[in-house]
Amino acid sequence: MTAAAEPTTDAPPAGPVAVLANPTAGRGRHRALLPAVLDRLGTAGRAVTLLEARTAVEAQAACHTAVEGGAGALVSVGGDGTVHLAVQAVAGSGVPYAPVPAGTGNDFAHAVGLPADPLAAADAIADALRAGRTRAVDLGRITGRDGTRRWFGGVLAAGFDAIVNERANAMRWPSGPRRYDVAVFVELVRLRARHYVLHLDGERVETDAVLVAVGNIASYGGGMRMLPDADPTDGLLDVVVGAPMSRLTLARLKSHLYAGTHVNDPRVSTYRAARIGIEATGITAYADGERAIDLPITVEVAPGALRLLAPQS
Repeated sequence: MTAAAEPTTDAPPAGPVAVLANPTAGRGRHRALLPAVLDRLGTAGRAVTLLEARTAVEAQAACHTAVEGGAGALVSVGGDGTVHLAVQAVAGSGVPYAPVPAGTGNDFAHAVGLPADPLAAADAIADALRAGRTRAVDLGRITGRDGTRRWFGGVLAAGFDAIVNERANAMRWPSGPRRYDVAVFVELVRLRARHYVLHLDGERVETDAVLVAVGNIASYGGGMRMLPDADPTDGLLDVVVGAPMSRLTLARLKSHLYAGTHVNDPRVSTYRAARIGIEATGITAYADGERAIDLPITVEVAPGALRLLAPQS
């Protein structure tokens, strides 16, 4: 983060620490760490309850039940997709939350200052619980045409990356990571600009584009800095728009994402706003890597909507 809200030391609610664990996060490589993570969290002197869930729908419902039932905090163990499920329940609730990074992409945990090692992160969260140390962090809120709402902590994709995800999710073959690779190849072959109408705090921008992303944090996908200046404590969302370009140019541009230097390309425009309307046809937005809502959508920042269990700075 480029700036951080000052931590507070108000005591969290007295209920147990609810833990949502995704056993398939990170392709299961951290599954054996879960007992140790639970033990580390337990050193805070609070009861620790592991939520039972076999599917994403059950996981989100379990988080809501825990928060509404008096949980003193919610902790997720997994990647950004697991964070996405958890924030649907804690957004605006005042119940403290923290993610233990154990997924393929752990961009949100990194953005809010948690250690990359899952056990070190669990120790930092336990320390925050003992001290009652929390910090207000912004979230993004998506509203669809029918009034459907979703929260997100990281990045919302509404261009090429969203189209690739939609194709990958619809494919029956191949399985695993190769499915996404094949989807990227297919969509590069089919690459065409889409017509967008953006509303940026009331300013209308009409443009053709291949990339559109809105970020509460700088990176997604395991460190790709799509919105390198985004800060989850500044009360604003960053927007990146990529103009029409060839397949080769797009591939070259994406190679600059980890450094965040793609924003220096003249074909890339950047904006910052608190309220963003995105209109286009035939596109489903993805948030935190998860399928969200069909365009058109309105995306708004919700300042301080998340009460983060803050690691020691």
